[in-house]
Amino acid sequence: MVALSLWGIDPSSPRSLAGSVLGQPTPICEHGGSGLILPLFGDAEQDWPNGLRVVLYFIGLFWCFVGVAIISDIFMGSIEKITSKKTRVRLAVHGETKLVTVRVWNDTVANLTLMALGSSAPEILLSIIELLSQDMYSGHLGPSTIVGSAAFNLLVISAVCIMAIPDGEVRTINDVGVFVVTATCSIFAYIWLLLVLQVTSPDVVDIWEAIVTLALFPALVAIAFAADKGIFSVKSNVSSAHRDHVLGL
Repeated sequence: MVALSLWGIDPSSPRSLAGSVLGQPTPICEHGGSGLILPLFGDAEQDWPNGLRVVLYFIGLFWCFVGVAIISDIFMGSIEKITSKKTRVRLAVHGETKLVTVRVWNDTVANLTLMALGSSAPEILLSIIELLSQDMYSGHLGPSTIVGSAAFNLLVISAVCIMAIPDGEVRTINDVGVFVVTATCSIFAYIWLLLVLQVTSPDVVDIWEAIVTLALFPALVAIAFAADKGIFSVKSNVSSAHRDHVLGL
């Protein structure tokens, strides 16, 4: 029963039990299998030649990718418009008052909230749709997509950024404190996920675990913002205070 529930199968459903072997759900391409969208034309579609269905499914998949890309571009453009908003503040320099243009959004907060939401929106929505369609049972696609995307960002993209530096040139991290905070929290996220799913309540996510996990995000943003302001470094405190004084903040 537990195995069937983990695979998103209703153990009380005769169709689910009859169409499953050792707790494995019936594939969509076989009779008795069904998904959120496919088959579009019911059981008759499963009698079509596999070659034809492969071509049609790949065309549909490509069409979905194009749609997601268009929506994501519009969403990211809107977020960039929001985060690029600037304002004018008065600054006293040598006894004279001047107007200085500054950003409304802090760069660190914008990157961790709006920018992260815009780039990760498709995979988050994918996981939510899959979870709701399977009566709050985790499926194959949603969690794997989120974890895989996070691992890709942490490992592959970091490696590409390092390899892209031309020979003889050097790149440095401007905000080391923020980098340390985000890197540490990224590793802690995997550890926390392991504790939730394997230690505290194996294969089940309790309400309190979900609430704590959600609360960790604003905590990350607050700590990263504090690191950006130089609270954790005496040297950075001086430069941050000077910067805020210059900007009139």
